[in-house]
Amino acid sequence: MEHSISLITTLAAGFGLALILGFVAVKLKFPALVGYLVAGICIGPATPGFVADAQIASQLAEVGVMLLMFGVGLHFSIDDLLAVRKIALPGAVVQIAVATAMGAGVASFWGWSLGASLVFGISLSVASTVVLLKALESEGLTDATDGRIAIGWLVVEDLAMVLVLVLLPALAPSLGGSASTSSRSTTMTIIITLAQVGGFVAFMLVVGRRLFPWILWQVTKTGSRELFTLSVVAAAVSIAYGSAALFGVSFALGAFFAGMVLRESEFSARAAEQTLPLQDAFAVLFFVSVGMLFDPMVIVEQPLHVLATVAVIIVGKTLAAVGLVLMLGYPARTALVVAASLAQVGEFSFILAGLGMALGLLPKEGNSLILAGALISIALNPLVFSAVQPTLRWLQRHPKFANRLEHAANPLAELPMSTDAKYLARQVVLVGWGRVGKLIAKALTEKGIPFVVAESNRESVEALRAKGIPAVWGDATEPMVLIQAHIREARTLVIATPETIQVRKMVETARTLNPEISVVVRSHNAEEAARLESDGSGTVFVGETELAKSMIGCVLGLVEPAAPAVAARH
Repeated sequence: MEHSISLITTLAAGFGLALILGFVAVKLKFPALVGYLVAGICIGPATPGFVADAQIASQLAEVGVMLLMFGVGLHFSIDDLLAVRKIALPGAVVQIAVATAMGAGVASFWGWSLGASLVFGISLSVASTVVLLKALESEGLTDATDGRIAIGWLVVEDLAMVLVLVLLPALAPSLGGSASTSSRSTTMTIIITLAQVGGFVAFMLVVGRRLFPWILWQVTKTGSRELFTLSVVAAAVSIAYGSAALFGVSFALGAFFAGMVLRESEFSARAAEQTLPLQDAFAVLFFVSVGMLFDPMVIVEQPLHVLATVAVIIVGKTLAAVGLVLMLGYPARTALVVAASLAQVGEFSFILAGLGMALGLLPKEGNSLILAGALISIALNPLVFSAVQPTLRWLQRHPKFANRLEHAANPLAELPMSTDAKYLARQVVLVGWGRVGKLIAKALTEKGIPFVVAESNRESVEALRAKGIPAVWGDATEPMVLIQAHIREARTLVIATPETIQVRKMVETARTLNPEISVVVRSHNAEEAARLESDGSGTVFVGETELAKSMIGCVLGLVEPAAPAVAARH
């Protein structure tokens, strides 16, 4: 009896080759994503040998898109975005517009239509959240202020791309794409589309926000881990499908809101942990299926087109981001980190390119150029990130050039002249205003100990000053920031920021200015703490170690037998 095994062969070939090439890519210091895309090229129709079933791969890719967008929504925090809104929101919007204009301008020069040029430009304007998070993790910047700004910037980009995915089908006929089967005008089509999206969003926020967590709670009470995982995945896929069937919006938008609604519930951490392997697996299939659409001959036949595409992604977007961040009043370090984060394209670019092809807007050549740009920019992104620190060191050796890059003196970078004298001598200098820094500040306030905060997030400094708390804005590795915090007269430096890569430089600067100062440092792990202590960086506290000590003390107090009672005398 014959059986159709196209699905099995596609899965086996996709997973097997992705594993091998992903492993090779990581060993060569490239992101694993490069290996997955190359695996798709190898089993695609453009290369000799085995060719996987493109239709099945496409459907698996749709599931991958749903789970990718569900994961984005699950990690989307409105609070985190609001914390960096003054730079992330205007920066991302302007950067998308500038990058789209550059990409569309290049495509127009090649003679492409308006619709094709716009889809091409927008596809190059948005970076990959997956690649960004991996890069920030490797650089130790995930919890740093610069890292949070970069993540917030990409969240705004993701939201903008969700809007583009919703509106593009309605705009396609007027841009030269597939003709609409409806007699409605483009304006009416856009209004109806936005009304459908609004109805779906309202339904999810009003009904889904209550119903989804209630269902998960009922499943949780059964005690079955498998049922919980199944309920989360079923909800993600069902909501994505239902959003398309009932409201006419995309699978991607439905899955995104499913994750965002769950993010607000108490089950978000568990859902993220238990569905992550499935998200990763289908994400691999998504990137493999994208690679199957790539024709490597475009690199041979149109090398100048490929070079121009890569230049827009790496050079154009980078320079635009640096200029925007500096214009918004942030230091060069933040500008370089954000620029490095944006110097690549990824999953949304592939989704948008696929939609553009389906709507008859983007030619196959455009899709291949976007994929070529993605492969090259993702492969080079670790090198771009590795250039951030050398560039900063070069700027520090050439202060005149650095000063020309930075804005004129910002009032937030100096303590106000009216600052009380008690904050200017024998005070504590607290670097970092995160969760740890706030707890330390609360304890110091309760004890009546004066302190000055040094923080690289402008919004935090503005909020602190509004509350009457002395704070200076800037990178504490820079001597001028610590000087403005009056480190020379301080009695203690507390480094509560998670950016441990910069700790040694902060301590060195502080002790150069104040040799008698005591230093207290936060660290992530025991090995890192041992290195810091051996370098003379002060007293180092490891979060996990201190938590374990407190728990051990509590446990021993509960289980140790009480002292034997003294026998009563008769």
